[in-house]
Amino acid sequence: MGGTFNPVHLGHLRAAEEVAESLKLRQVIFMPAANPPHKSSVGLVSFAHRWRMLELAVNGNPFFVLSDLEHQRPGKSYSVETLTQLARQYGGDEELHFVLGLDAFLELPTWKDYRELFNLCHFVVVARPGFAPESIDTMLKTQVGDSYFFDSQIQGYVHQNQYVVYYREITLLAISSSNIRNLLASSRSVRYLMPEKVEHYIRQQGLYR
Repeated sequence: MGGTFNPVHLGHLRAAEEVAESLKLRQVIFMPAANPPHKSSVGLVSFAHRWRMLELAVNGNPFFVLSDLEHQRPGKSYSVETLTQLARQYGGDEELHFVLGLDAFLELPTWKDYRELFNLCHFVVVARPGFAPESIDTMLKTQVGDSYFFDSQIQGYVHQNQYVVYYREITLLAISSSNIRNLLASSRSVRYLMPEKVEHYIRQQGLYR
């Protein structure tokens, strides 16, 4: 599960929990982007701060782990390079699933070598407010390959030569990192939007003012 996590919030954590339960995943790896190619660096706090907030957020959940793989690699944090490294790291012993929101999934054609991602891992596309699930079918058939078909039994799009693209309805928490940053900048409450320990850290460090 990638992202800037600027900052991490309950929407991220709940999505990871529900996806892991639905697909019986062994663990969820949170992969904070070090140098995201599609997002402005304005308002982006340091990797060290975002890493520490994630540590606080996942503490106590044995199924949630962190990886600083993208921080170790110089340059932009391209997902195709990250998934290629992970595939080598696990050596085919584990099935990889890339968890992302429907809004982000529809933007895949703007990502570097995006078609190669479908040969590296399964996708788990989670519902997002205001985005129709039918758009997955349209995007796949126009931007990836016209041989995908929807299998209702697994709730996923199947292709004979590529990994599955699962779709999952989750508890829709209309929480966004950008909204949290705006609330903090205007000295408004962010209680119940993120783990309490993360909020305390943000205030202690004076972030997002």
